[in-house]
Amino acid sequence: MDLSEQITQLEADVQELDSLLETAERKRVQDLLKEELKRVEKELTTKRQQKEQQARREANPPAAPKAAYTVKITSYAWDQSEKFVKIYLALKNVHKIPSENVEVNFTQRSFSVLVKDLDGKNHQMTVHNLLYPIDEKDSYKKVKTDMVLIMCKKQSAKKWDCLTTVEKQSKEKDKPSMDESADPSEGLMSMLKKIYAEGDDEMKRTINKAWSESQEKKKYGDDTMHF
Repeated sequence: MDLSEQITQLEADVQELDSLLETAERKRVQDLLKEELKRVEKELTTKRQQKEQQARREANPPAAPKAAYTVKITSYAWDQSEKFVKIYLALKNVHKIPSENVEVNFTQRSFSVLVKDLDGKNHQMTVHNLLYPIDEKDSYKKVKTDMVLIMCKKQSAKKWDCLTTVEKQSKEKDKPSMDESADPSEGLMSMLKKIYAEGDDEMKRTINKAWSESQEKKKYGDDTMHF
């Protein structure tokens, strides 16, 4: 029975109780009828209010929530202990959303993070090719004030030089190469040129000073560069 039918039935009950009350002669009967009339009138008022609220909802349906778009998390920090590699993700107000909105999944060589509906956006990060395997069952997340902490459990207690094998390969690629058949002094000069080109002002001043001193020493038979 919907609200309209319930209201119709209660209105009929009120009319009949009014009619009975008019014809009742004994006080006890009158009191009983009055009490029942009050109860039915109260219930009728409640049903009418519910009917009005229902009508307002149907006339003004709530706006559909806007679909959240997804952004990539590109900034993070990491450090390590003997047992864990720790990744820090700074996300303002992340501690204010439901904990189930922060999802982290682990495999032996990767982890992925999805933070849903934070300030109208989803925040996502995936890291593949971890430097060493992790124990996904004992890895976990912590949600702190304005931060998500990813705890990757090491399978072996060895120090990580970087987070991923890709970073390691990149670092190795950037190292100056040394040709064993080449003149050692030429290799040293190539390395110094690279350090000079990439160094800051202080580094450049140090190299210039060492170079000047080495040229002076060459006049006296000492061709070693001293730093």
